[in-house]
Amino acid sequence: METIEKAIKTHALTKGEIITLLNIQDASLLYEAADRVRRESVGDGVHLRGLIEISTVCKRNCLYCGLRRDNKKIFRSRMTPKEIITHAQAAAKAGYTTLVLQGGEEDGFGADNMAGVIKEIKRLGLAVTLSLGEKSFEEYSLYRQAGADRYLLRIETTDKTLYEKLDPGMSFENRLRCLKDLGRLGYEVGSGFMVGLPDQSVDSIADDILFLKALPVHMAGIGPFIANPDTPLANCGKDNFDLSLKAMAVIRLLMPNINIPATTAMETLRPDGRFTALKSGANVIMPNVGGDMSEYYRLYPGKARAGEVKEYRAELEKKLKAIGRFIDEGPGISKAYIAEDKK
Repeated sequence: METIEKAIKTHALTKGEIITLLNIQDASLLYEAADRVRRESVGDGVHLRGLIEISTVCKRNCLYCGLRRDNKKIFRSRMTPKEIITHAQAAAKAGYTTLVLQGGEEDGFGADNMAGVIKEIKRLGLAVTLSLGEKSFEEYSLYRQAGADRYLLRIETTDKTLYEKLDPGMSFENRLRCLKDLGRLGYEVGSGFMVGLPDQSVDSIADDILFLKALPVHMAGIGPFIANPDTPLANCGKDNFDLSLKAMAVIRLLMPNINIPATTAMETLRPDGRFTALKSGANVIMPNVGGDMSEYYRLYPGKARAGEVKEYRAELEKKLKAIGRFIDEGPGISKAYIAEDKK
C-alpha cells in the first residue's frame, strides 16, 4: 500500500493519510510494517516497567475513570513510603530495572515524601517513572532533582471541547503546560490517548497522533476506552481493540525510535492482546508488581493482573521467546530521548 510505504520511508504522513490507515478494513499490512519498523529501529528487546499503583485517592472527577472523586464504590487507600520501597526492593530482586509509580491525582501523599521515595528507589539502581497527574513546575522539578527519570501524562484527547467535557474542572491548556514543563526539565516524556471515547472521531484520533509527534514524546501509550459501570459513561462502551491497534501501529511508523507499551487495556479486551500489540509495533510491557493495592485500582472493569512478580517474569520470558523476542535487561531509555540528548 502506497501510504504505508511512504510512512516507512519518510516517517511522515498527512492527516488525511493517517485517517486512511485508521479506516482500512484489513490492517495486516499496517501491522507487518509497524513490526518491521520496530525491529529495525528499537530491536527485539522488550522493556519491562514494573508498575506499583500507590494510591486510589483522586481529587479529579473524570467521567471515564473508576478512580473519579465521586465514585463511592471504590476502596480508597494509599501506600506508605515504606510499603512502596518494600515493593520496589522485591521488584529489583526479581530482575526489574525500572519502576512506574502510578496513583490517583492527589496532594495527601506529600511532595517531600515522594521525593524521599524516589531517592530510596534510585539507591536500588532502578530507573523511576512517575504517573501522578498534573503538578506545578516546582513539584516536577523536585522529583527530577530527586532522581525521577520519566513521567507519564496522557493527553487522553486533543479535542479541547471533548477533553474538558470528560474532565470537568480541568483545563486543556494546563495539561499542555504540564507536558511542556516535563520536557523543559529533561524528563523522558510519555503521553498518549484513549481510543473510542464517546463523541470521539477518527479525525480527532489523527490529530492526537500528530500531536504526539509534534510535542514530541519519547513514549506513547495507546489504549482502548473501556467503560466502567461505576462512572457516568457506564453505557458507552464498545470493543475498540482494532482501532487502538491501528493507531498504535501508525505511531510506530511515524515515530520509529520511541517506546510504545502493549497496554493492559488491550489484554483486558483480548487474552492475547499484549502479544498482538507486541507483534504490531509495541516494545514495552508494564506488569503490576505492587501487591494488594492493584485489587482496588480499578480504572476500568476486568483489568488484567500480572500475578506474582517472579512467576510472571519467568512465564513472560517463555512467551516472548516463542515470538522471537526477549526481555531487555537494561533501563529501557527511549532511543528518541538518547537522540535528543546528543543534539
